[in-house]
Amino acid sequence: MKIVFMGTPEFAVPTLKACIENFNVAAVLTQPDKPKGRGKKLAYSEVKEEALKHNIDIYQPVKLKNDRETMDILKEIAPDFIVVVAFGQLLPKEVLDIPKYGCINLHASLLPKYRGAAPINWSIINGEEYSGNTTMLMDVGLDTGDILLQSKIKITEDMTAGDLHDALMVDGAELMVKTLRGIADGTIMPVKQDDSKSCYASMLNKEMALIDWSKSAKEINNLIRGLNPWPVAYTKYKGESMKIFTADVLGKNKGEIPGLIVKATKDGLVVAASDNYLAIKELQFPNGKRMSIESFLNGNSIEEGIILE
Repeated sequence: MKIVFMGTPEFAVPTLKACIENFNVAAVLTQPDKPKGRGKKLAYSEVKEEALKHNIDIYQPVKLKNDRETMDILKEIAPDFIVVVAFGQLLPKEVLDIPKYGCINLHASLLPKYRGAAPINWSIINGEEYSGNTTMLMDVGLDTGDILLQSKIKITEDMTAGDLHDALMVDGAELMVKTLRGIADGTIMPVKQDDSKSCYASMLNKEMALIDWSKSAKEINNLIRGLNPWPVAYTKYKGESMKIFTADVLGKNKGEIPGLIVKATKDGLVVAASDNYLAIKELQFPNGKRMSIESFLNGNSIEEGIILE
């Protein structure tokens, strides 16, 4: 089967590899090179780097819907499938109509829940028990196409967004191969999404990362896990930003003000939330390194009795 692959970040790479191993990938589309780092040198996307290893033709339209030349190339290729994984652009109907079997998208949620940009993060922030991948037949809407296959992954209590990202990234590659084979041999039938059960996973921003200590310890811990590795939850200690990477929920708050630092030991920085205590395990101050509370307290001190803001 002839495939055109569209994707950009690391999340898409295992699926690209699986497509290369199992099918004929005729071309790869990815986002244009972007300036990175202090020198602002142009950097390739992770998908472009992988495609270069296999000498696959690469196209990088700024906006595919306005790129007549790339659109004509896609029609000349006449692929059986266009596979889309975190490409970063909405596809116009003209492109959706090109492949024989359609455009197949991998989305990192159990649709119709968590349509949109940040499904992995929001599933953790909202305390979901499960996440997963969905392959779907793309239409002109945002993650609204008919469902093809789904796979579930349990969200454990200590799982961060980074951990879940990595698990779904590997799982998604296998699911995509199953999906393409199942469509081609007629064993998979598309199922319409129930729009009444949908919810939107909006883009993340740094403003949402500020911790509200009047919330429950579990809600705060979910936020910490859901925003690790980016943008990272933070609080203010004596006016300074303190990023928090990992924490544990402890026993019941015995009447302390939410945000109060109750104890600072190598086992954790214990802070009162509205219902329970939270033990901060990993943190980072401005111009400092991310480190465990034990390492931090070896060369620094944190004052008990301070209220975090």
